[in-house]
Amino acid sequence: MELIFFSTAFVCGFILQQCKLPPLIGFLAAGFLLNLAGYGTTDLLENIASLGVTLLLFTIGLKLRVGNLTKVHVWAPASLHIIISSALISAFILFMATLKLPLFSELSLENSLLLGFAFSFSSTVFAVKVLEQRGEMNSLHGKVSIGILIMQDIFAVIFLAISTGKVPNIWAFGLLVLLPLMRPFFYWLFSRSKHGELLPLFGFFFALLVGYQAFEFSGLKGDLGALIVGMLFAPHNKAKELAKSLLTFKDLMLVGFFLTIGLNAELTFEALFIALLFVAILPIKVLLYYALTNLFKLRARTSLLGSCSLANYSEFGLIVCALAASSGWISGQWLAVMAIAVSITFIIASPLNSHANEIYVKFEKFLLKFETLKRLPEELPVNVGDRKILIFGMGRIGTGAYEAIAQSYPDLVAGIDISPESVQKHKQLGRFALLADATDPDFWQRINHSKVEMVMLAMPKHIQNILALEQLQAANFQGKVSAIANYPDQQKELNKMGVSSTYNFYLEAGTGFAEHVKSEVFQKKGND
Repeated sequence: MELIFFSTAFVCGFILQQCKLPPLIGFLAAGFLLNLAGYGTTDLLENIASLGVTLLLFTIGLKLRVGNLTKVHVWAPASLHIIISSALISAFILFMATLKLPLFSELSLENSLLLGFAFSFSSTVFAVKVLEQRGEMNSLHGKVSIGILIMQDIFAVIFLAISTGKVPNIWAFGLLVLLPLMRPFFYWLFSRSKHGELLPLFGFFFALLVGYQAFEFSGLKGDLGALIVGMLFAPHNKAKELAKSLLTFKDLMLVGFFLTIGLNAELTFEALFIALLFVAILPIKVLLYYALTNLFKLRARTSLLGSCSLANYSEFGLIVCALAASSGWISGQWLAVMAIAVSITFIIASPLNSHANEIYVKFEKFLLKFETLKRLPEELPVNVGDRKILIFGMGRIGTGAYEAIAQSYPDLVAGIDISPESVQKHKQLGRFALLADATDPDFWQRINHSKVEMVMLAMPKHIQNILALEQLQAANFQGKVSAIANYPDQQKELNKMGVSSTYNFYLEAGTGFAEHVKSEVFQKKGND
């Protein structure tokens, strides 16, 4: 059975990818097609989906610092949004009830508040997938979006604990005290797991056993446990490597999650019609995100990109509706309504996120009217001074390029990255590093690039380098551009767009290694 499920998912995902849409839309479509063909979900598929969500939250935790959640521009918009949007959506439901529409007429005030709460969430799974695909997890709008989503997840977990009567038991306090005390031992295990197949197994062990199962045993939500344990390992220098080692497993299992959405939906024209009504009011929810993040000093572009990544309904809404339906608080058909609404908003939000920068450029003058006068430190104007060479992306390749150039021209090169932690690390090492986003149209308007002669695009995601190149061209940059790529077809795409030179990391790494060995050998012979 699962072979049919995943084969259908592959075919649908492949077709959607050829149409330049994210494959996850194809996975959702596969679920609905299988549902119409008479298939239903299985225990194995549900377990795979649950495992995917658990691994997702664990990997989110690996990239998250507690300090990000305590920032006012994260927790304040998240808290205000869930209160205001719940109230607005509840009012909409009560208004529909006065019109005697099917399903709405049977709802009380309490039921409408419950559904308003369920529809107020945005999807963590979708946002992380979109941000990862675009390489924007470390951008400010990515961090704000993920912070808001985690705050929402916490609210959802609290609601589920209260509504199910599931309260922490005596072991919960001991667990929360023991975890920080055990961290030095956990870190020792982490370091000793090295780089092979033991590393992802380490991730599975801590996400599923120490995180999920231990928290469930303590009367706490298992998914929340996976998130917290992931955050426990976030400061470790191997956290990123662990997240990468789990990437393929997580992505494969999340296919199961997207399939279950369609397979669990009880498709009727009535449910489809009501779901479309909720899709129609989604812009109100998105505008509220934009207004609240603007209110707390985020720039117009940051607020817009963050709001676009949150422009959907959530899998947590499905969980809340499933609980309410099983408890007899609402009709089971509302679960189908939520599933259809989630799926449609995923389909809408995918191209919306793909074209978010274009939307910002088109409506920039209008959006700037809503900016506050004060800026967050992360969004202050960037000054590159007299630097003539800019390197975007200060990872291993960017850092290597910086060091090679700085040996001859130390005052002419600048490293630029979207990660505050990365920039701070490079500054401590004495490098000229700046915090900025190369894909941000405003960045190229805020700096004087007339003195810049060379831009090197060394960002890890190909789409980031493409978007940055588009912004360079839009800003009428007259210097040379060099970029890295992972595959020959990516090199061809960059060359067609006017890049002066490309560097295939995988292909040319061996050449660089050989040159290094030859220089060592010849130097040794010369010494002899």
